[in-house]
Amino acid sequence: MCHFGGNERCAPQILRVLPNKTYRLRLTSTTALASLNVGIGNHKMVVVEADGNYVQPFAVDDLDIYSGESYSVLITTDQDPTKNYWISVGVRARQPGAPPALTILNYKTTSASKLPTVSPPITPAWNDFNRSKSFTKKIFALMGSPKPPKTHHRRIILLNTQNRMDGTIKWAINNISLVLPPTPYLGSIKLGLKGAFNQASPPEDFSLSYDIMASPSNTNTSTGSGVYRFEPNTTVDIILQNAKALGNVSEIHPWHLHGHGFWVLGYGEGRFTKGDEAKFNLKNPPLRNTAVIFPYGWTALRFVANNPGAWAFHCHIEPHLHMGMGVVFAIAVEQVKGIPGSALSCGLTGNVFLKKKYLD
Repeated sequence: MCHFGGNERCAPQILRVLPNKTYRLRLTSTTALASLNVGIGNHKMVVVEADGNYVQPFAVDDLDIYSGESYSVLITTDQDPTKNYWISVGVRARQPGAPPALTILNYKTTSASKLPTVSPPITPAWNDFNRSKSFTKKIFALMGSPKPPKTHHRRIILLNTQNRMDGTIKWAINNISLVLPPTPYLGSIKLGLKGAFNQASPPEDFSLSYDIMASPSNTNTSTGSGVYRFEPNTTVDIILQNAKALGNVSEIHPWHLHGHGFWVLGYGEGRFTKGDEAKFNLKNPPLRNTAVIFPYGWTALRFVANNPGAWAFHCHIEPHLHMGMGVVFAIAVEQVKGIPGSALSCGLTGNVFLKKKYLD
C-alpha cells in the first residue's frame, strides 16, 4: 500500500469528498494543443453549465473539453465510501503520446492511501468523432436563457485551410493567414493610423469551386492583418467551415471569441449551403464563448456586435493561432474611451502617445 499525505510531488492529486453529498466541479481546459476527456470511476457527471451559462442538465459518464472551454458538473458521492475512485483525464482529437493522467476521488471516511480497486475510466478513442459530436449536440440553453435574434444582418463564412508559404506551414482563413501587427488594433483604429495594418477587409466567403474534401492547393494564399468592421448592434452570423489540411486529415478546432458571447446555432457535415439554415436551432441554442468545429464539417454561430472594441476571434489551439488561424473584429472603436497609456505605447501608437499623451 502506498501512503499519500496529499503533499507529495509524485503522488496523484487527491480530491476529498464526504459521502452522500452533491458537489459542483468546475472544469476548465487551459491546454495549448490537446483536447481532453474527463471521467470519474463509478460516478456519473451531470453537466449544468458551459462557458459561464447554465444549460439543460444531462448526465454523462465522461465529457470532452476543448481548449478554452469550461463546464460545471454535479457529482453525487453515493458510492461505496470505503473505496477510492480514479479520475481519468485523457487526450482526444489528437493521437496521444502519453497515457491518461490520473487523480483520486477520495471519500474522507477511508484512507487516501488506499488505491482504487476498479480500473480507471477508459478514454474514448482519440479519433471517435461521432462520440464527440454526440456530447456536443446534447448542450442546450436552460429555459429562460437569452435567445438569439431571429435573423442576421450580416453573414461571414470562414474557411480554414492549411498551406505552405515560403517553405513554412501556415493556417489561413479565406486564404488570408493572420499576422498580428506590432501596433495594437484598438489604438491604431482609434487614432486613424491607416499604416498600422491592412485597411482592406478580409474576404467574407470563399470560392464556390473550393473542394473541402481535397488536399489544399491554395497557391494564392497570403498573409494579412485586416479586420472585419461592424456597426454597433449588428447581428452577425459566423459559419466556421472545416476542410482537409496537409497530411490528408481534417482536424478539430475550438474557436474562441473575445469580448462577446455567441449562440451556437448548429453543426453540419460537409460544405455549408444556404439550405442548412433550416437546421439552425433558434429555440434554445447554448450561449458560449468557445465552439468546436468538427472534421469536414461546419459550425454556425450568431452574435450581436454590441461591445465596442477590437476583438480577436481565433482557434484556441495556440500553435494554430500563431500559424495564422484567426481574424479580428472591430466594433464601434470610436466609442471606446479611456484607453490606458500602456495599451498605446507600442508601435505607431507609441509615437503618437509620447507626443500627445492621448488618453481619452
